Amino acid sequence: MEELFVSRVRVKLLQLLLTTKEPLLHVREIVRRIGEEINAVRRELLRMEKHGLVTSEWRANRRLYHFRKDYIFYPELLGFVTKSIGLGGAIAKSRGRLGRIKYAMAASRFAKNQPSATNEVDLLIVGQIVLPELQALIADEQAKRETEINYSFMDEAEFNFRVKRRDPFILKVITQPKIMLIGSEDDLLSGLVT
Repeated sequence: MEELFVSRVRVKLLQLLLTTKEPLLHVREIVRRIGEEINAVRRELLRMEKHGLVTSEWRANRRLYHFRKDYIFYPELLGFVTKSIGLGGAIAKSRGRLGRIKYAMAASRFAKNQPSATNEVDLLIVGQIVLPELQALIADEQAKRETEINYSFMDEAEFNFRVKRRDPFILKVITQPKIMLIGSEDDLLSGLVT
């Protein structure tokens, strides 16, 4: 992301604010989490607020910040962040070691660090997968998040068969709000059109 955004501080702020579980963060908490100078963080937050990316509010004599969900580029920025850090970033960087992946998608709620129900899938991977490599990446992310990640994987033939059969599980997974890590959403959903 640093290729697209000149400011290292802005990149870290986007990564934190788009993926944090907390609805509001104080400047000092932000500084602690991203490890940057307080003045640089304040300056960047003011710029981001001026351009409508974040809003702030005063509570108990403290200014708290959060990312605006109605910001016009919110979905795109969430996609950038999801593909560059955490499990999404690890999958993108390890793509060659993971096998021949046709599609990899993460549920939007997973990208936002929101909890998922036991019957919801956080990650779907379709293709010829090197399972031990994938399991190692998922185990690392589970340790960081301190929660279980619900994932499903299948080869392309099984995926196409289940889409054509309109399998309820697959339909629920691929029609939920998602971020495509690998592959095109149009291609992923193309089997539903026939």
